[in-house]
Amino acid sequence: MTRLRELGMSLGFAGALRAGVRLGLPDALGDEPAHASALAAAVGADAETLDRLLRALTSHGVFEEVGESRYAHTDLSRLLREDAPVGVRYMVLWASAPWTWEAWPRLEEAVRTGKAVFPDIYGKEFFAYLKEEDASQAEVFNRAMTQSSAITSAAVADTLDLTGVATVADIGGGQGHLLRTLLERHPRARGVLFDLEAVVAGADAALLPGGGLAERATVVGGDCRREMPVEADLYIFKNVLEWDDESTLNALRRVAEAAPTGARVALVQNLVEDSSELKVTTTMDLFLLLNVGGRKHTRRSLSELMERAGIQYDSVRPVPGTSLHVVEGTVLEPA
Repeated sequence: MTRLRELGMSLGFAGALRAGVRLGLPDALGDEPAHASALAAAVGADAETLDRLLRALTSHGVFEEVGESRYAHTDLSRLLREDAPVGVRYMVLWASAPWTWEAWPRLEEAVRTGKAVFPDIYGKEFFAYLKEEDASQAEVFNRAMTQSSAITSAAVADTLDLTGVATVADIGGGQGHLLRTLLERHPRARGVLFDLEAVVAGADAALLPGGGLAERATVVGGDCRREMPVEADLYIFKNVLEWDDESTLNALRRVAEAAPTGARVALVQNLVEDSSELKVTTTMDLFLLLNVGGRKHTRRSLSELMERAGIQYDSVRPVPGTSLHVVEGTVLEPA
């Protein structure tokens, strides 16, 4: 019974977590414990109320109360600091973004129709809204994707086989963290970063003119669902193909049209049936339904989309130390 009550009120904890990050509590608290009144003065909050917020956060292991109204960092709260080497600050802010508070109550509608509710709420498709109406949330989204990539890029780079690959293309690769990692590890390879114009405008400096990898890197802006001006030996999609099935199929078809026969395709995804973070993966599955009508995939759903696009499904293997898998395929000769 207690567990169900906690689940029913979990929206409240998401709100508390967001408030703590927005107030700047993880950054205001240093290596030594601090009293709630001192933290309140640092972040511009009411001391008594802030104490209540901190107490709520400690109940979930975010901060620790080490004396009456005195708080210290925990491993979890340190991950919310701006200066955390590998943190989740922006992923938390993205998961609790203002639009989510209007979308989640309409999950029943989305389940009945199988369609996103975001366009009905805001009058525009999700990414168009971010680009045209809410630059601040677009920035949070980009930073969240960069943080997510930073957490797993090294492990993914360890898992991907670049044998015989002269050019690797990271499609929907954000600011290029994974591509940079691959190029640093494979000094003979060339790389292409392909994502929306607004995204690649903030690409990793190492990939841009004057950067340490610029001679081996090309940065291209565009929408992979509509065009693929990239020819490569290996195409990587990392946590990208999570739109509606038609959009995902379009992106795979653009690759099949642009790639030479025999080129490899690696889809780096959370697979629902093999997820080591099932609560996160299944919630993200519904989150994607709400905003873009998308989904987290199973092996079967991805392999079927690959085959329909003209890409032969070959294999799947886990990325050690993460919840990700690499689903691999080969571009077939056009019929």
